[in-house]
Amino acid sequence: MPDMLVKLYDLPALEPAILQQRALGVRVRRCMPPEKHIVLGWIREHFSEYWVSEADVGFSIHPTTVFLAHRGDQVLGFACYDTTHKNFFGPTGVDAAERGRGIGTALLLATLHAMRHAGYMYAIIGGAGPVGYYEKVGAAVIPDSEPSRAYLGMLGTEAVYTRGAPSDSFLDMEPINRNGDAA
Repeated sequence: MPDMLVKLYDLPALEPAILQQRALGVRVRRCMPPEKHIVLGWIREHFSEYWVSEADVGFSIHPTTVFLAHRGDQVLGFACYDTTHKNFFGPTGVDAAERGRGIGTALLLATLHAMRHAGYMYAIIGGAGPVGYYEKVGAAVIPDSEPSRAYLGMLGTEAVYTRGAPSDSFLDMEPINRNGDAA
């Protein structure tokens, strides 16, 4: 999965996506710190411990960098930024039963607009899965970014991101080639 770049100064409007969700009884907003245990529990149940760890960082920033979609007390989805790396969008996810209703798009746009308001001109989507989906908001694949190096060497991911045992931290790792071998 490649990394993608989004021009935050040229985003689709946020309001239509938010109004569409409101008409369906869904509210999209920034999370509040007291909701941390609820949102992280939901992410743990529906996605992975890795995503829980990333979102947890977003709750330590004020204002939080975690966005939420909910219907009443029912969590439907989330999106984050600045959790694993500065200027990175994600992780993000929507309940499988709620997909295809525009919730993910509303979360994506709310988060990208918040990044723009925080002063970023561009956002990086690391290891973007659905490339075509992100292209709809103007994201473009970053050349030579596949496989993504955003999570290279992370403990427990050698089967996905490296060949063999996890490497050292990305902050002090040796240069590697496109095959994941030390250069």
